[in-house]
Amino acid sequence: MRTPEAGSGPRPVAQSVAAPLTRAAIFLVATLNPGVDNRAALRSFCGDFSALLRAVEFRDLEAGLSCVVGFGPDAWDRLLGPPRPAELRVFREIRSGTRHAVSTPGDLLFHIRSKRMDLCFELAAQIMARIGDAVLPVDEVHGFRYFDDRDLLGFVDGTENPRGEAAIEAVMVGEEDPAFLGGSYVIVQKYLHDLDGWNALPTEAQERIIGRTKLSDIELDDSIKPTSAHSALTTIVEDGKEIKILRDNMPFGRAGHGEFGTYFIGYSRSPRTIEQMLENMFVGRPPGNYDRLLDFSRAVTGNMFFAPSATFLESVGEEQSAAVAASVVKPATVEISPSTPPQSNGSLGIGSLKGEIPHE
Repeated sequence: MRTPEAGSGPRPVAQSVAAPLTRAAIFLVATLNPGVDNRAALRSFCGDFSALLRAVEFRDLEAGLSCVVGFGPDAWDRLLGPPRPAELRVFREIRSGTRHAVSTPGDLLFHIRSKRMDLCFELAAQIMARIGDAVLPVDEVHGFRYFDDRDLLGFVDGTENPRGEAAIEAVMVGEEDPAFLGGSYVIVQKYLHDLDGWNALPTEAQERIIGRTKLSDIELDDSIKPTSAHSALTTIVEDGKEIKILRDNMPFGRAGHGEFGTYFIGYSRSPRTIEQMLENMFVGRPPGNYDRLLDFSRAVTGNMFFAPSATFLESVGEEQSAAVAASVVKPATVEISPSTPPQSNGSLGIGSLKGEIPHE
């Protein structure tokens, strides 16, 4: 995927942010362990990542394996240094009444997608085999597509996702931050649901909370849809135009433990769009008119990352390789004593530098 044309020169190749939705996904969040060697290992991994992905992908090219790598603000500063993407910052915690959008540790995000969970798992295993000593995993969620693209609450998720060029326009950083063309901001949250409480509601009450019909997935008419409906509060309009984001939420759970949830992941050109959505949900628009879905769903993680272009990742690896080579290879100098004539190897040495040993 390439970013929209703007300016001149070669355009960076983006990561697979706008890849088609898949049946399976793994969300892996980790923190970076301290130490120069760990930082070097991660920088080197950036350059090798595309080759690792291709190797696993080649096992089934029709399975649509992809992976997006994102960096949190602290990891960006420690691994990549200045400049930092203009809007990359720590995920903003929100508290309002009993509702709490938590902010949790996270330096690295791997969003792995495929039609097959075994390919997702294989890539996750290969990634951890490569960088496991340099990072500490803090969250790992295995998501699955539930029936006809529904969440565990029974509603279709992601209906309003932009497609094609509209998706690229919505999620890819452009000339507003030219150093990071083709990158994308990513916000993730893991929500746990009270399914017993939710399922006790009549279908009509559930539909008014979501703002869509449960069976047909048709948006409720504004005349009957409450202003506190989830679909209403997560619609952001600026200058008369709706600002879109790209969601790839996934259900997850452990039935034996009574754990049922949705992993929210949103990609956007600016994190301000998703931040405003969360403000509307947790605080309300106006304050107090909050998303009633939060009476049945609780956020237990919250992170912001920046996913740079694939071109940027490869350049990081190249810079790390060059730095390693420069620290290992030093110019060889030979001092020749005036009293000891140099040994001849049959060459006249024409054009050689004084004191330099010819290389074959």
